[in-house]
Amino acid sequence: MRSTSNRSSSPTFVLVHGSGSSSFMWASVQRELALLGHRSFAVDLPGHGLDAQYPLTYQAPQDLDAWAVEPSTLAGVTLRHNVDAVADVVRRLAEHGPVVLVAASLGGLTISGVGNAIPDLVSRLVYISAWSCVRRANPIEYMQEPEFAGNLMGPLAAFNVGDPAQLGVGRANYRTADAELLAALKAATMADVSDERFRAFLNILQPDESIAVMTADARVDAGTWGTIARTYIRLTGDRSLPVAMQDRLIAEADALTPGNPYDVHTLDTSHAGFVFRAGEVAAILDKVALQQGRKGIAGRVSPAPDRAGRAAGRGRGD
Repeated sequence: MRSTSNRSSSPTFVLVHGSGSSSFMWASVQRELALLGHRSFAVDLPGHGLDAQYPLTYQAPQDLDAWAVEPSTLAGVTLRHNVDAVADVVRRLAEHGPVVLVAASLGGLTISGVGNAIPDLVSRLVYISAWSCVRRANPIEYMQEPEFAGNLMGPLAAFNVGDPAQLGVGRANYRTADAELLAALKAATMADVSDERFRAFLNILQPDESIAVMTADARVDAGTWGTIARTYIRLTGDRSLPVAMQDRLIAEADALTPGNPYDVHTLDTSHAGFVFRAGEVAAILDKVALQQGRKGIAGRVSPAPDRAGRAAGRGRGD
């Protein structure tokens, strides 16, 4: 039986959602973590969750022409806003013991930023098929690379409503009844689950996501982020962030901080399908907790010197 006598030595998992999502996506993972005796805190990034915007024009019957020009409450939200919000949570939770940051997909940019900003308060970073930018500034730049070719996102442009340049957000009509378009979205994000489960997940998504977050310079810093222990959970069935790109992100980070490589795990599931494999995800996080219990929060890894003998700094693109 797991000991609970030293509560402060057990980490709190802070769970950060991806694009168009919210804390709701972590419900099944949180249940499984609780059954293993772990504390967790699922964050709603600014403008997400119960603060999300669902205009009348998005309801049924939809008025897509009016919705296409509806101002978005997320238009002014930047990556810095997201990082600051999560950093505030980390500071408060760190008073009660170690903190492990866990992110999915676009949420990787946020936990990378928190790692850059307050590395001494983060015990470990866990990326679940999430973006951790090293040689390129952001996901948009990485999407031009050959490792991204296996994605199935092309047809999903038909979900878009309005002009992102004018709105400041990408706006997706997840309430469409277009069967072919929904099938394309399922293939790209949750091909390994039933149609019923896919639609259930679809109904917790929100339509807008800030362009400023996706295009910010989100590169990690070897001297701060690079000193934090980190884990990557590869998803081999991912056709949104293909496994070839996941492997590139892992390799780039490991090359940046060779003395502090990723601890890598693999699940045979899709980009968002892992939420229906919550028991397996929680089991990996349970192993992470045991690792942290043995190591404690102390013991930062020193950044590796570059060829000029200086501590390696932020990874920069070519």
